[in-house]
Amino acid sequence: MNDEQRFFLSVFRQPPARLTVEQVGWVLNCAPHNIRILVRAGLLKPLGDPPENGEKVFHTDEIVELVKNKSWLARVTNAIHRAHHVKNETRKSVKQNRVTC
Repeated sequence: MNDEQRFFLSVFRQPPARLTVEQVGWVLNCAPHNIRILVRAGLLKPLGDPPENGEKVFHTDEIVELVKNKSWLARVTNAIHRAHHVKNETRKSVKQNRVTC
């Protein structure tokens, strides 16, 4: 966690009502691009009904409650690992297809 993140999380005695993708990443200690994976996996639900490519925000109290749940955190970790595994396997197969063609 860098100083900007630490400062952000410590400034408010009452945290903001909504968190951005980047801020949720800070709370979960993961990269912002992993939040998209968690939304697709149904592990996080953004507020409202944002379009696929729209800005997403999340309810702070919900995020705080979720991070207290060890089994949910394990599912988060597994979803991120699984998504990266699939992405890497896809890259490998594309490379192999280019070599054989």
